[in-house]
Amino acid sequence: MELNNVTIEDCDGSPNVAKLGIRESPVGDVPTIMSPPLKPEKQKPQLLYAINDNPPWYLSILLAFQHYLTMIGAIVSIPFILTPALCMSDEDANRGIIISTMIFVTGIVTYFQATWGVRLPIVQGGTISFLVPTLAILALPQWKCPAQSIIDEMSPEEREELWQVRMRELSGAIAVSAMVQVIMGYTGLVGKILKYVTPLTIVPTVSLVGLTLFEHAAGTASKHWGIAVGTTAMLTLFSQIMSNVSVPIFAYRKGHGLEVRQFQLFRLFPVLLTIMIMWGLCGILTATDVFPPSHPSRTDVRLNVLTSAKWFYVPYPGQFGWPSVTLSGVLGMLAGVLACTVESLSYYPTVSQMAGAHSPPLHAINRGIGTEGLGTVLAGLWGAGNGTNTFGENVGAIGVTKIGSRRVIQWAALIMVLQGVIGKFGAIFILIPDSVVGGIFCVMFGMIIAFGLSTLQYVDLRSARNLYILGLSIFFPMVLCRWMQEHPGAIQTGNETVDSTLSVLLGTTILVGGLLGCLLDNIIPGTPAERGLIEWANEMPLGDDNINDGTATDYDFPYGMNALRKWKWTYYIPFLPTYKLQKQS
Repeated sequence: MELNNVTIEDCDGSPNVAKLGIRESPVGDVPTIMSPPLKPEKQKPQLLYAINDNPPWYLSILLAFQHYLTMIGAIVSIPFILTPALCMSDEDANRGIIISTMIFVTGIVTYFQATWGVRLPIVQGGTISFLVPTLAILALPQWKCPAQSIIDEMSPEEREELWQVRMRELSGAIAVSAMVQVIMGYTGLVGKILKYVTPLTIVPTVSLVGLTLFEHAAGTASKHWGIAVGTTAMLTLFSQIMSNVSVPIFAYRKGHGLEVRQFQLFRLFPVLLTIMIMWGLCGILTATDVFPPSHPSRTDVRLNVLTSAKWFYVPYPGQFGWPSVTLSGVLGMLAGVLACTVESLSYYPTVSQMAGAHSPPLHAINRGIGTEGLGTVLAGLWGAGNGTNTFGENVGAIGVTKIGSRRVIQWAALIMVLQGVIGKFGAIFILIPDSVVGGIFCVMFGMIIAFGLSTLQYVDLRSARNLYILGLSIFFPMVLCRWMQEHPGAIQTGNETVDSTLSVLLGTTILVGGLLGCLLDNIIPGTPAERGLIEWANEMPLGDDNINDGTATDYDFPYGMNALRKWKWTYYIPFLPTYKLQKQS
């Protein structure tokens, strides 16, 4: 099949999926593991299918399934951090429903983003950036889990309400805070606001995501350090040492018969391969009773989750009850929204180059950020417990396979939606042993930290000013936020709403670190070159000189463009393809 001829196209150089040096993913950024951050190359990539090309439908489906597999290897780990904080037991079948909901919403948002949003071949899915404010919110006294002895005495209905009331709090915070992203995108404010977001703002914001979650990695890995270390070692082997090793496979090509092709298996699916192999090893150790009964690394400790899960279940808005909204939750979740906004902006020029498209114009960027915000609103309303962000894993897959077709991503979105309604499928991933997930976390969280720090390539590290800002904006949030979480009742203003709001804000490391870095970098004197603003401005496509000449582009809507060009008022709408067309009138 042509799929094999497509996916094994050799890369002379590693794909540049970290153009701006800041990358994040729900379980870390797989492409960043596959190739280190490099300065972007301006040469035009050699593509088998560019952004507007449409492969045959059967080939599109196979390529789309590859994107699906790339995404699923990342998204399944989010519930391993989220559900314990929601006071859900390991055996709760609703954990599978949460995974299915994430996949379902990912498919919907991905389709609208690729078709009507930024119109680049990107996948929108869950992100780990939302976990940091999530944990800060759930650390408030009213949301902390009761003692296990109390939970054990609860009825099934009481246990269900115990976690659902927390999910409703998160859902409301996610949905309402994402409206800020919607407004920033569709009004065109995103370019003006991000002029103040400098590299020394990005570094603490992104790095603190990984630094804050290290205890969760330690907690899951400690269930069995042998399995966790083996998982980390295997992921290192596949993603770094064997990334350029091709595996011979048989492929049939019409008119040529069977042929031997080289397939870049380890470069494409290092995380998925690692999980499958280590999961299988745990299965063998379970079957031979090397792991005693009830050991957390056994593959059958949560088997009842799979057996009790429904075969088909269609997620719907308000499935866990309608979201509740509090000021503390909304303001705290804003930290995740702003972090996702900056990171998605950094992906757009990279994806456009890899897909053979022109640099994204201002209206496409505005529309992309606004659509991402709408996707996060939907994720909140559906009860996914997380937001949406551009998946770096799938960006890397474009660079490896040389397939930048928008149509392939649209097919992938359809597969995600269909898969999201198969309840048994979501439940399967709950069976992954904690120690395997812990080993993945050790690598992924470390990569998030590293890619946050890699943004320092734009600033002058010989400057004492920059070193001062960097050190203080990373270390101080870790001290303050840790203390706040250990002393949840420390703030006593006499107003419960104010107390909760300040506790969440001061307990969210990425918010404190990002604001501190932004404040210090903008008030402490420094030259533009010293601060890295010159090189940074060259990378961020947010200039006001982006004038629309009225010709068709890669970012036009699939329908209705002739009508839009006739209506003069559309020239003033920041998210329409006709934006700024009046300057040519």
